[in-house]
Amino acid sequence: METMELHRGRLIDHIQLVVADLAASRKFYGAIFDVLGIPIGGEAAEHFWFDELFVSSVGSKESLGELTGRHHLAFQAADHAMVDAFYRAGLGGGGRDNGAPGKRSYHPGYYAAFLLDPDGNNIEAVHHGAAKRSAGSVVINF
Repeated sequence: METMELHRGRLIDHIQLVVADLAASRKFYGAIFDVLGIPIGGEAAEHFWFDELFVSSVGSKESLGELTGRHHLAFQAADHAMVDAFYRAGLGGGGRDNGAPGKRSYHPGYYAAFLLDPDGNNIEAVHHGAAKRSAGSVVINF
């Protein structure tokens, strides 16, 4: 049997999305991250962030006046129930369906749901099935 090794949390330092309607995005991301167990890192009039995801308005100094366009972001879920809750919360938070929760053929055990955020970004929650993590998260101290 072939062994598959997945690495998470070591490639991306942070991602910035520049959005057209910051309040709509704050509502959507607040809803999905609440069920995924990710607290808000902070917010101000022109931006907010959750862990590695930084979201700013098109008028913010960080955006240079340009929307970022369409992206696909996949967030880790602890189990199938969390994927299901992500989907319901995202719909309730202003997201649109882009693939109801269910098994996918990407690899055995892949269970995911897809939503479009208010700017049309494809946002996914995925549970990869039974797996053992070497660490819960990467901790960086300065």
